[in-house]
Amino acid sequence: MSTAAEAAATAKSKEVRDRWLLSAPALLLIALASVGPLLIVLIYSFLAPGAYGDVKWQFSTEAWFNVFLSRDIFDGTISIADAHLSILWRSIKLAVATTAISLIFGFPTAYFIASRPPHIRSVWLFLITIPFWTNMLIRAFAIQEVIRNEGLANTILMKLGVISAPMQMLYTDFAILLGMAYVHLPLMVLPLYASMEKIDFRLVEAGYDLYATRFQVLRRIIIPLVKPGIIAGSILVFIPALSSYVIPRILGGGKNLMIGNLIELQFGQGRNWPLGASLSITLVIIVLAAMLYYVKNAGKSGDGHA
Repeated sequence: MSTAAEAAATAKSKEVRDRWLLSAPALLLIALASVGPLLIVLIYSFLAPGAYGDVKWQFSTEAWFNVFLSRDIFDGTISIADAHLSILWRSIKLAVATTAISLIFGFPTAYFIASRPPHIRSVWLFLITIPFWTNMLIRAFAIQEVIRNEGLANTILMKLGVISAPMQMLYTDFAILLGMAYVHLPLMVLPLYASMEKIDFRLVEAGYDLYATRFQVLRRIIIPLVKPGIIAGSILVFIPALSSYVIPRILGGGKNLMIGNLIELQFGQGRNWPLGASLSITLVIIVLAAMLYYVKNAGKSGDGHA
C-alpha cells in the first residue's frame, strides 16, 4: 500500500511540475509585460518630479496628495483639486452611460441572434465582429464625419426641415458617448450571446403558457439566466470606456478630457511623471474594484455560465 501511495504522490507531483513548466512562458510574459511596468509606475508615484520630466529619486507623497487635493503655490493653502475630480467624475459618468447604452442595444441584439436558426447565427456574429477589423482611430474619425457641423447627421436633419442650422454635436460629451458606445457595443453583444445561446427557450414558451406577460418572462426567466453575460459584458465595456484615450481626444477636441487624457498630459506637457503615475494607479484601483465586483457577482450566480 505504501508503494502504491508513493507512486501516486510521485505521479501527482510530476503532474503539478509539468503544469508549472507549461505555464512558465505565459507567467514570464505576464511578469515582464504587465507586472513589471506596473511596478515601475507604482515606484514613480512615490518619487519627486524632475525639472524637465522624468523623476528625482527621492521619496515623496506629494503626487498622491495632488490626485485629489491641491496646494496654492503662494500661501500653501490646501483645496480640493476640482479639475481632477471633475475629469474623474466625467470619466466614470461616461463609462457608466456607455455601459448602459451598450446593454440597452446589445441585449435585444444578442437575443435576436440567439433565437435565430443555428446556421444563421454565424452570419450575424460575423457582422457583429466586422468593426473589430478596423482600427479604433479610423472608426473615431468615421464618427467625426457623421456628427460634425457639415456631416451626414446635420445635413439630413436640415434637408428634412427638423433643424434650420447645424447642431453642435462634435467636441461635446455627447460625441464622446456616441463614439464609445459605437466602439464598445460588440464587447457587450458577444458575452450576452454566449449566455443566451445556452437558454432552453422551452422555458420562455412555458412562461407564456402560464399567462406571463413579456415583461414578466424577461424579468423572471431570461434576465436571471443571462446574468453572467450581463455582468461580463458590462465589465468588458466599462473598463476600456473608463480608460479611453483616443475617442475623447478626437471627438472631445481636447476640451472634454477623461482620465486617460489627463494621465497623458502629466507625462507629456505637464512633465509631472509622479502625478501621472499616481493617477494611473488610481485608475488601476478603480478597474480592480470593478473586476472584484464582477468576480463576486459571477460567483454568486452558481449556474455554470460564469
